[in-house]
Amino acid sequence: MSNEAVKSKLSPTYHYKDLEKQAQKKLTHEVFTYIQSGSGNEETLRANEEAFKKYKLVPEFLHDVSKCDLSISVLGQTFQTPFLLAPVGHLGAAHPEGELAVARAAKGYQVPYVASTVSTYTLEEIADALGDTPRWFQLYWSKDSELTVSFVQRAEKAGYSAIVITIDTPALGFREANLTNQFFPVREGYGLANYFQDPIFRSRLNESPEENWDAAIDELVKITFHPKLTWNDLAFLRKHTNLPIILKGVLHPKDSIRAIEYMVDGVIVSNHGGRQLDGAVASLDALPKVVEAVNGKIPVLFDSGIRRGPDVVKVISLGADAVLIGRPYVYGLAHNGQDGVEELFNHLLTDIDTTLATAGKSSIRTCQLPGFVNIR
Repeated sequence: MSNEAVKSKLSPTYHYKDLEKQAQKKLTHEVFTYIQSGSGNEETLRANEEAFKKYKLVPEFLHDVSKCDLSISVLGQTFQTPFLLAPVGHLGAAHPEGELAVARAAKGYQVPYVASTVSTYTLEEIADALGDTPRWFQLYWSKDSELTVSFVQRAEKAGYSAIVITIDTPALGFREANLTNQFFPVREGYGLANYFQDPIFRSRLNESPEENWDAAIDELVKITFHPKLTWNDLAFLRKHTNLPIILKGVLHPKDSIRAIEYMVDGVIVSNHGGRQLDGAVASLDALPKVVEAVNGKIPVLFDSGIRRGPDVVKVISLGADAVLIGRPYVYGLAHNGQDGVEELFNHLLTDIDTTLATAGKSSIRTCQLPGFVNIR
């Protein structure tokens, strides 16, 4: 993708912090804080961004960079962008069209979308909006095993090509800002669609959600998290799907080795954007050791702290096969719906393209060559 092709569509909101401010103007204090904040004292949230300052790109010049290739390959699929959209729940709180607006934007740019279990629209509705855009389904493994199977089977039928199991939420993080605001998205009616439209979930209720909304919410809250889940449970899911299984939330090299031993198809290095364990290692600092432990046996993806083009390039340079972005596209959604997400794509793709060109690279796939990134 050439710089000119993308730059021709740019609008004035270039900076991540400017986009954040625009989103803040559109949202209530409670909703904005829910999106922006992390757990505890937000040490992990800050560390995710600060970690990028320690890694420096070392350019080499006099190479043809008139056209830069941003495409990557993961699990046998070629994606036109080096980033996927991370699973973010409750997007209806950010904009009435929520996941559907994001999906339409993703379709226009063929950005792979990882749909969240706790979405405001059903996974089927999101799939319809995506068309032929690559898509994965993020699974919160429920205490109700039949419901978990139902979600996976629905995802298969709707054309999702991988299951992403979030493993870092045996319980919800201690999110002080949300507790202070007493804002709980599920109680506000966001993130319910996949549950309320699922035949297994509905069969667990004495009355339908339409008849007794509060009882349905109570049941959902009761079964959402599964603190007893272990590595041995992965065999259960394998019996019910042939789709690749990816674990999201890996930080320790030992977990990446276990993932290989348990026949997992990929891992995502992530600390949930600083929203779960406060005081945890920054995702970027965890990445090199995970890459080393995996040793090319399965794909390693990265999530948490990506804000701009050089961030993406640094992550790829440190050995990741792809990155996921979260808050930036949510801010775009809050700012201006589908158009806001498309604006974010424009800016980020231009920034990545320009970063490659000014570093003397014609393809993002060549960024893993030795010496391109140094630790300060």
